[in-house]
Amino acid sequence: MTMRHIMAKSLAPTDGVREYLAAQEKKSLLRFLTCGSVDDGKSTLIGRLLSDTKQIFEDQLAALERDSRKHGTTGDDIDFALLVDGLEAEREQGITIDVAYRFFATPKRKFIVADTPGHEQYTRNMATGASTADLAIVLIDARQGVLRQTRRHSIIASLLGIRHIVLAVNKIDLVGFDQAVFDRIVEDYRQFSRDLGFQTIVPIPMSARYGDNVTGRSDKTEWYSGPTLIEQLETVSVDEAVVELPFRFPVQYVNRPNLDFRGFAGTIASGSVAPGDEVVVAKSGKSSRVKRIVSYGGDLAQAAAGQAVTLVLDDEVEISRGNMLVSPAARPQVADQFAANIVWFDEHALLPGRSYILRTETDQTSATVTDLKYRINVNDFAHEAAKSLEMNEVGICNISTRTPIAFDPFAENRITGAFILIDRISNATVGAGMILHSLRRAENIHWQSLDVGKHVRADMKNQRPAVFWFTGLSGSGKSTIANLFEKKLFATGRHTYILDGDNVRHGLNRDLGFTDADRVENIRRVAEVARLMADAGLIVIVSFISPFSAERRMARELMADGEFIEVFVDTPFEECARRDPKGLYARALNGEIKNFTGVDSPYEAPENPEIHLKTLGKSAEEMVDALEHWLNERDIAEDQYDSGGGI
Repeated sequence: MTMRHIMAKSLAPTDGVREYLAAQEKKSLLRFLTCGSVDDGKSTLIGRLLSDTKQIFEDQLAALERDSRKHGTTGDDIDFALLVDGLEAEREQGITIDVAYRFFATPKRKFIVADTPGHEQYTRNMATGASTADLAIVLIDARQGVLRQTRRHSIIASLLGIRHIVLAVNKIDLVGFDQAVFDRIVEDYRQFSRDLGFQTIVPIPMSARYGDNVTGRSDKTEWYSGPTLIEQLETVSVDEAVVELPFRFPVQYVNRPNLDFRGFAGTIASGSVAPGDEVVVAKSGKSSRVKRIVSYGGDLAQAAAGQAVTLVLDDEVEISRGNMLVSPAARPQVADQFAANIVWFDEHALLPGRSYILRTETDQTSATVTDLKYRINVNDFAHEAAKSLEMNEVGICNISTRTPIAFDPFAENRITGAFILIDRISNATVGAGMILHSLRRAENIHWQSLDVGKHVRADMKNQRPAVFWFTGLSGSGKSTIANLFEKKLFATGRHTYILDGDNVRHGLNRDLGFTDADRVENIRRVAEVARLMADAGLIVIVSFISPFSAERRMARELMADGEFIEVFVDTPFEECARRDPKGLYARALNGEIKNFTGVDSPYEAPENPEIHLKTLGKSAEEMVDALEHWLNERDIAEDQYDSGGGI
């Protein structure tokens, strides 16, 4: 026997190891998170669980003892929080900043626990941890009771589909293990959470620091007869029937390495599938059958939720990333308008009418909050009227997407019913959403096919449609230049129309003020009107301050390629204030007018406009000459119409 064979035999798993590994695979898995307010003891509790379930090696324990002397907050005792507060910044500040995930197991169950921050500014991190959890441990400092952040985290847990709560009344030792304190906190929490839809709420008095009622029963709480924390975690019945849900397969990409193979790759979100099963393309309704299930190790006889596979179909159906293969007997909803819960993360408020990027498991499209129905008060769950959502606030919204998406209500499927919102300028994730249901209006409204289109209308006018979008500060000269520009075009026989900011506010937008939310809606309406006018074959001249980059980009994306021409009328603030044609700057600087652009409301200058007019020291006529020169250089004034819709 060679040395290689001897070593291989010695390293091969024994029967006992095989049995142990097989037993571990058969154990159920519980995902849970700890949440609550600052300093309630979340990290300490997880560290205690890891220690008491023998998940810490001797060298780790020695390192923890050293770290406790250096960073700890528990005197001479071991600071178990340091096991999960891994970042140096966390240890220096004594708080949790990021989400820390840890795995541990007991003889009865396996666990993945997420330790989430308690500070309000890290609410987005808490929502991340809650998104995959089955149970939440809501910690409450027995000395403090139910706090605002306790309520906020409980509401977010409810919105994110968590139905099981352990109410951990921690630091019970610091109130003398007083049952009256415990009972009062439990009653306060039950009163607050009665409408949150939790299936179970199990209150436990505990001391994470000393281990009372964590893994072992405390002799200091003889008045308590309920389970210890670990007993509740081991026995709580959570819904693990995701495999029994209708089949959902979000397509991540089309795998076509050669002409002989075409498969659809992705991870099964729910349900199961086998060769021969009928499947339907969610958005088109086209049906086919599964021919093969291809995996890294070869073809499979069946695949279920959580498995990453490639499906090969019998037919050459059209399907791409963002679509779903689904069960024909239980199809998802496909709509471009729906209601949703929103948890807002960004320091810049959510503004109805502003365009964001909406991203689901695999799909992506432009989306707008068309109506903020109400904000949820985290103190009493009351529904409050609101025009925007500030950072860490929660609200119920109606959302409209540029193209339809396939989804299930979040309450039915947490994977296909969730989405995030992304800022179009910064690409930052600004909100998380949970779809409630499609709007009936979306089911009743369909695109009507028309025989006379933009091409025909433009040909009749012997021109190509365009939208010249003039932006700049009040007093920059936008309206004057736009007016002269239209006169020039009109004199050459062009069919034009000006949408001027002041004029539109006398009619279409007379109900809008000058808050950020109203400014966003102002531009959204004007952009839609400009699109309709361009569709009629007109050359549209829009003269609006339009201070926000996001709304100008939204307007651009409404138009066909090359049809939107941004004209930046660049006049310095000091010159605009000196001109002050309407006397508005003087009043704004004196505090008589609020939300005035350039004074106490920002103006986001274009970074790459098609036309940049620097007006200082030049007349309006010279600016129009510069416009004409730009047009002539690019043959924009030519009569021929590009059938692609561009200029």
